Formats: sequence, structure tokens, C-alpha cells
Amino acid sequence: MIAGIIAAGLGERLQARGIRTPKPLIEIAGRPLIARAINALCAAGASRIACIVNAETDQVRDYLRAVAWPVPVDVLQRTTASSAESFLALRPLLSHAPFLLTTVDTICAPSALVALAARGRALSPTASVLGVTTTVDDEKPLWAEMADDDRIRSLGDPARARHVTAGVYFLQPLVYSLADEAAPRAFTAFRAVLGALLAHGHPLHGFDVGAAIDVDRPEDIVAAERLLGLNVRCGAS
Repeated sequence: MIAGIIAAGLGERLQARGIRTPKPLIEIAGRPLIARAINALCAAGASRIACIVNAETDQVRDYLRAVAWPVPVDVLQRTTASSAESFLALRPLLSHAPFLLTTVDTICAPSALVALAARGRALSPTASVLGVTTTVDDEKPLWAEMADDDRIRSLGDPARARHVTAGVYFLQPLVYSLADEAAPRAFTAFRAVLGALLAHGHPLHGFDVGAAIDVDRPEDIVAAERLLGLNVRCGAS
């Protein structure tokens, strides 16, 4: 199984609060976010990982190339206007097989990615899975309404949903060709890609990954470390 990491954001909200370290290199409990993402994907079964990082600094690229990772890590360095553009830029590296995808700033229990991948492999090869959570800490969460069989009914309506997307996904390669049919230039964020897939009729399922933190602000670092500490005490890997 292959995997991708979207890590091309500039981390403006963290920079505005005085944190100058590139977001992928911000340490959570002593380990950079991007290292946590890579190791979690490896634990979930990834045999190769594609990562997009921005061109504003070479620090992240150099870090990725300097470390001996458990699997090959392909680095695409490009500054993009949105998470959707980053996702589309990864297409040459991800579109040939089912793949796990995560944003670099998502923190959840590593075991959650293992379970998400297992759920994705158990479904039809024409269906994809969105990791979801009831932890709502994002300023603009994407609400996901699920049916009794976990099929996603709607996205974006908080009046109809209990869950929000968690920033981790198991996607089929055909999502790229479906995105082609939805005028990619109109995608201002990855959530727009997901909305287009749902509108096209692509089966999307939700899978609850438990508590998840999106590291966008300094206080999120504390919350993520608290979450990881709780998982360790509870025996999560």
C-alpha cells in the first residue's frame, strides 16, 4: 500500500503566534509532526510514501532526505495555494493504487490509521473511507453525516452530523479521475474535492478514528501531547 502526506502549508497561524519552525518540523512530545506521520503510515502498512512540502524553506525537504526512513519517501517540493492543489500535485505518485492520505498536522492514535487502512481494504475497490471524529477543535470543521451503514450522506451541515473529518483518508485511485470531471480549478480546499466525489456518487464511508487534533495553534501542541500521553497510558501503540 502507498501513502501520501500533505505538508505544503505555511503554518500562518502558528507563525502569527511567534512559532517560526516550519510546521512539519514542530515537535509533538519530542518528535516532528512529519516524522510522526511517516511512522504512523508505516505502521498502517505503507510500503512507500509521497510527501509534498512547500518551497518557502528547504528545511523540511532536507530533513526528509537526511533521515533513514523505514520505507522510501518521495519528496515533492512545491508551494501550493490550497490543500486541494497539494492533493492534485501528488497524483503522479498516488494514482496507481489505493492509498492512505494524511495531512501533516493531524494527530490521532497511531492504531487509528491501522484500523482505517483495514476498513478501507475490506470495502469494495470502488469505495473510499474518510477518517472522522467527534473531537471538534478546528475553526472551520467539515461536518460529515453518516448513515447507519457508515456511508457518508452529506458533508458540511452541522445540523445533520455528529462527526467531522479528521484529516486522514483511505482513497481509491479513481478519485483522481472523478476529480477531473469536477473542474479542478474550482477546488479551493481538499474538502471541495470530497464534496465533488460525493456529488458524483463515489461511495464514501466514515470511520471513527477516535480523538484527533489538528495542530494549527500553539495550544493545539499542548492538546496533541495530552492526547498522545493519554493513548500511551491506555496502552495504544
